[in-house]
Amino acid sequence: MRNSLSLFAREAPPERTPMFRVISNILFAFGILALAYAGFLFADAHVYQAVQIQKLEQASPLAQPPHLADGDVLGEISLPRLQLEAVVVQGDSADDLKRAVGNLSNSALPGEHGNVALAAHRDTFFRPLRDIRVGDEIKFKTREHNFGYVVESMEVVAPSDISVLQPSTGHDLTLLTCYPFHYIGPAPKRFVVFAREIKPRNSSQPN
Repeated sequence: MRNSLSLFAREAPPERTPMFRVISNILFAFGILALAYAGFLFADAHVYQAVQIQKLEQASPLAQPPHLADGDVLGEISLPRLQLEAVVVQGDSADDLKRAVGNLSNSALPGEHGNVALAAHRDTFFRPLRDIRVGDEIKFKTREHNFGYVVESMEVVAPSDISVLQPSTGHDLTLLTCYPFHYIGPAPKRFVVFAREIKPRNSSQPN
């Protein structure tokens, strides 16, 4: 009987070694720090976006287009159907993309002939692009003008494919982010949205 009962006896869990406890505590602390850092980045970007959008709405048009340095605010992009609104800055450095959508340094500016190329992270500002459709409207507001675009196509390309960023002879807009959207770690592909200008430019300020 004793042997039979011993078969059903619950084995005591193995005793954790001091080294195991140390490693567990380190991993737990690392997880807490990672969450805190992610929260800080989210809050910092949210505050930055709110402040810059308010400044943009209150700014007066300039007589001449300003010379933009890296990190300077260029305007605001919005996709009404996707409820996407984000500040756009000049440049695409890591610091720029933490807080805003970045206008690639060698691309055109809104209103110029050529390809306005904007990049953002897939897990922040450009995450709504996973639901974008052909025909969606894109708005781009600067201090001087409001620009309107319509989505013509989407494409998934390799990171080395820079042909999607080539200059054009029209007034085009290209949005670029990593793909797949739910991929863990550095994504292996790029998701590209192609759009063309459809509305005549208008002043962004009321008369």
